[in-house]
Amino acid sequence: MSDESDIGAVIDEMYAMISGPKGPRDWSRQKAVFHPEARQMRTGTDADGKPWIKIMSPEDYAADTTPFFLANDFDEIEIRREIKIFGNMAQAWSLYRANDRRGINAIQLFKNAVGQWRIVSMIWDNERPGLKLPDD
Repeated sequence: MSDESDIGAVIDEMYAMISGPKGPRDWSRQKAVFHPEARQMRTGTDADGKPWIKIMSPEDYAADTTPFFLANDFDEIEIRREIKIFGNMAQAWSLYRANDRRGINAIQLFKNAVGQWRIVSMIWDNERPGLKLPDD
């Protein structure tokens, strides 16, 4: 497989891991996707339009989202992807649709000593009034 297809498989697994009917998620799958020291960063704006960020480890993300996933169906589907690779690092822009919203995951990956690509950081934001996904 090529680096691009290996990266694509990691991103596909990340989406598959969190998507599905309401109920528990198998968080043991994170080891095949995330570097142990990875960070996942949710961003947005508050009611006054002030930006905020929540920075989480993979374990923090699992703890933060488990109550939501237990109570809600959730299907996050990638609608477009662009990958740039340089040496042992890669950047993926992954546009998604999740239930009633759309947004972008900016995903940074590292190729480790045994040739596995793992997510080291991921930051995302959703569309909102005044912020729309690009048409191209």
